[in-house]
Amino acid sequence: MATVPQPGIFAQGTTAHYFLEFDFLPAHAPEAVLECVSRLRQPAVSAGAVNVVVAFGPALWRSIAPDHVPESLHEFTEISGPGGRRAPATQHDLWLWISGSSTDVVFEHARAAARTLRGLAELRSEQPCFVNRDSRDLTGFIDGTANPPPELAPQVALVAEGRPGEGGSHVLAQKWVHDLDRFDELSVPDQQRVFGRTKADSTELEGSEKPADSHIARVDIRDASGADVPIFRRSVPFGTVSESGLYFVAFSADPLRYDRMLARMFGTDSDGLADRLTGFTRPVGGGYYFAPSLTALAGLSP
Repeated sequence: MATVPQPGIFAQGTTAHYFLEFDFLPAHAPEAVLECVSRLRQPAVSAGAVNVVVAFGPALWRSIAPDHVPESLHEFTEISGPGGRRAPATQHDLWLWISGSSTDVVFEHARAAARTLRGLAELRSEQPCFVNRDSRDLTGFIDGTANPPPELAPQVALVAEGRPGEGGSHVLAQKWVHDLDRFDELSVPDQQRVFGRTKADSTELEGSEKPADSHIARVDIRDASGADVPIFRRSVPFGTVSESGLYFVAFSADPLRYDRMLARMFGTDSDGLADRLTGFTRPVGGGYYFAPSLTALAGLSP
C-alpha cells in the first residue's frame, strides 16, 4: 500500500492561512504528544473546510518516531554572513499550518489547536497570513513562479518510498520582514534587477540583464550534473501598516537543498556573493521541521 502524505502540503486555492509554533513542556511523554496530534487533525468546527499540516522539530520527531527519521534531518542553525546579514534560528518543537478559504474559520481552528495543546505545550509564535492579489509578494512580484507543476510537486517535496521518513517532507519556515518603503524607492527596472525577473509577468531576465547577485540567480540550485534542484514553495504574505513581509514556507525531499540555498542568499557560499534582496528584507525567525506522512502518524497513534 502506498504511503499517504499530508494533503494540506499540496492544497491549492486557499486564501487564509495561520501558522503556529509550540514548545512542549519538560518531561512530556511521547504518547501524550501523539494523542494531542491525533486530535489536532480532527475538525474544530462544523462549518467550512480547512487543511492542517503538522510538522515536528527534529529533536522531538527523533524522540517519538526513531524508525521514521530521515538521514539528513537536522535543526536550523543561525546563519551569519558578510555585511551583517543574519538568519536567526528560532527552532521549536511543533509547527502547524492551517489554511482555508475563510479567515474566520481558519482562526477558529487555530484557537482550537492552541486549546488542544494547552497544558502540554507553550505557544511560541503565531502568524496569520493572506494571499495577495494573484499570489504576489507585497513587493509586487509574483511568488513561487519556479514551483514545479502540481503533478511533479510530490517528487520534489516528499521523501522517496523505501527511505526512512518516506512520504514525509522537510519543512523550512521563516518569517521575513520587508522594508517596503526602501524597496519602493527603487525604479521598476532596478526592482527587477534585484529579483532577476520582470514585475508585471514574472519573466526571468536573461544574460547581463540578470545580475549575479539577483534573487533568482542566488536561489537557483543545481546538482553536479547541472540539473535544477527545486523546492516546493508555499509562502504567503502577512502585514500590518507598521510591519509586513513574507512567511516563507517550503517543502523538500532533502533539507540540504535549503542549506545550499540559504548559503547562497547570505553570502556564506564559496563565491562569497549575497542575494541583493536581503538588503530589503530580513528574516526574524526560522526553523526546520519534518511533516511525516499520514501513514506514519496513523501507525504511531496510541
